[in-house]
Amino acid sequence: MTKHFVRGLPALMLVLALPFAASAADANGAASKQIATAGAHAGMALGAADLATTHAHLHHVVNCLVGPSGKGFDAKAADPCKGMGQGAIVDAKGDTAVEARLHAALGDAQQGLKATTLDAAHADAKKAMESLQAK
Repeated sequence: MTKHFVRGLPALMLVLALPFAASAADANGAASKQIATAGAHAGMALGAADLATTHAHLHHVVNCLVGPSGKGFDAKAADPCKGMGQGAIVDAKGDTAVEARLHAALGDAQQGLKATTLDAAHADAKKAMESLQAK
């Protein structure tokens, strides 16, 4: 009996580990989707012809990064990442390099929301987009 237990132990360990690995993969996939969506909206903000549209897309960036329960989430603005995860920053938890990029992008997007000129908002949108596209 001990012999069968020892032989089956690696298989048992694999079966027990799979749900955790799948969960981690899902979280990383969710973060990646939200990062890509936030990056697309940073690009839309950069290409917007007026300040109101730029601000609208920067709100979308913030919403994708912080998620519906996060500080700075604006329920009045659209949430293009709805249903993708808990927010890219939350879903990337544990990957310090990615978290740092996301926090930098969040700061840039929030700075852009405070901008009173189109050029300043575009400059912040560009920085946010670059942070989101960095690998």
